[in-house]
Amino acid sequence: MCVEPTTALMIGSALSSAMQYQQAKRQEKSRFVAQKRTNELAKKNAIQRYASEQLKINQKLKLAQEKGYEAKKKSKRTRSEFISNLASSNLALSGSTEGLMRDYYRTEGQYITSLNRNMNINIAQYERNLEAIQFGQESQSVYEVPPNPELLFASAVLNVGNTYYQQKYDKELRGLK
Repeated sequence: MCVEPTTALMIGSALSSAMQYQQAKRQEKSRFVAQKRTNELAKKNAIQRYASEQLKINQKLKLAQEKGYEAKKKSKRTRSEFISNLASSNLALSGSTEGLMRDYYRTEGQYITSLNRNMNINIAQYERNLEAIQFGQESQSVYEVPPNPELLFASAVLNVGNTYYQQKYDKELRGLK
């Protein structure tokens, strides 16, 4: 049985389009899986960085609280020793000793204020770091394009149709009808 060359060309075109369709479908699916994986990795990375920043700020907060606690404890101990020394020597608080105590309270207040100021700076930096982590995740994420086999199929069918009509047109041009 002899097959006309144009028919053979059409069959070849249809088979080629079918193989291209299958290959394009696999590529789209692979690309979609890769996009999902990229987004998962970006999210996982951001979560780890969030946890690291949270741990860091908690450690700094705990350290500041411990320093404040130690300063208060030292302050109370020093004041009680000073007052007990005054009482044991039967002295009353004079202007110079009151000035000394005011000086001590001012220094203690400045230290506590400094601790609070530094902690506020650390918290502000922590918030900026969280924003940077979020921006980093967004910049690492990609737009997910799900596979569209219907569009690929329509494209393959149109390619076969295009081949058919191109052959028909070529026949008409050569006057072969």
